[in-house]
Amino acid sequence: MTDVFGLSHKDPSSGGDTNPAQPVRHEEVVFCSDERSGLYAIIAIYSTALGPGLGGTRFYPYESEQAALADVLNLSRAMAYKNALAGLDLGGAKAVIIGDPSADKSEALLRAYGRFVQSLGGRYYTACDVGTYSEDMDVVARECSYVTGRTQAHGGAGDSSILTAFGVFQGMRAAADHAYGASSLRGKRVGVEGVGKVGHRLVDHLIEDGAEVVVCDVDEQAVARVRQRHPAVETVSDAAALAASDIDVYAPCALGGALDDETVPRLKAKIVCGGANNQLAHPGVEKQLAERGVLYAPDYVVNSGGVIQVADEIEGFDMGRARARAAKIFDTTLRIFRSAEEEGVPPAVAADRLAERRMSEIGRLRGIWLRR
Repeated sequence: MTDVFGLSHKDPSSGGDTNPAQPVRHEEVVFCSDERSGLYAIIAIYSTALGPGLGGTRFYPYESEQAALADVLNLSRAMAYKNALAGLDLGGAKAVIIGDPSADKSEALLRAYGRFVQSLGGRYYTACDVGTYSEDMDVVARECSYVTGRTQAHGGAGDSSILTAFGVFQGMRAAADHAYGASSLRGKRVGVEGVGKVGHRLVDHLIEDGAEVVVCDVDEQAVARVRQRHPAVETVSDAAALAASDIDVYAPCALGGALDDETVPRLKAKIVCGGANNQLAHPGVEKQLAERGVLYAPDYVVNSGGVIQVADEIEGFDMGRARARAAKIFDTTLRIFRSAEEEGVPPAVAADRLAERRMSEIGRLRGIWLRR
């Protein structure tokens, strides 16, 4: 069984701080079922220390309920850390819908899901993720007030991959600045694994900046679209070949777990910076990267542009304001690298510490009573 009341974001042996004021367990996990529509979903709220939990809805054909539960627990925990370092007054949460979105998604299912989100009374704000789109959020919003990532026609931010890719690019610029002394990727060879929603937009930024780009994707059509737009882009057969190729930067932009015990020893890249969530397959991989001299830009830091974009809807969306906030990912990433060096820990541990510090310091202010 997956332990719902498990350990905190990092393994205790990783050298991170243990802060008793910091939540180390999920606050709430909700199982949602509507047999008639075929909805089976899990909503996990990790922390509301900084505000209501915000995180996307993943629609995916999990092998089992346990696999779905494990994923939503990991993702919701990562969202708490992501939102904290993005400077948002929002906590961390996530939802998964179990099923094949191409076959099982329907208006009735999405609206049923919206009613379950509404029943949480604003403790959770949902948005898009793998398998869901802005148009789906418009349907969910017909039953729910706590929806972001909506289409522009309905006053939303539209496709959140726009600022996700922009933020990853800013994080990559910061990594280049730290590793090479220049914040441009010009002349660097960057390998992008996965050229879907985020990856293909990242390629656009890299080509514009003068980088050489090599890509791979399990979807041949996705690769073909990138090659049509940028004929100079090179391709390799699969993720294993990409990781082992002669590249300066490795950018995982597909599903999680890209950095594991098999991949890390083969890496030739000096920098790892990508848009995928949960890139480290297990605790300890961050140490392996550091020992090999690979600079790892923590995924939840550099890919936070998307959540910054959808969170801006809560105020009334303004792309200029959201983009300016996402541009600060450059400064945050540099700050993490410097903290890691000063403290003698991997960047992933330094990022965790900074996020936990903000959740603790700002979250404790809830203890100061205010008249409503």
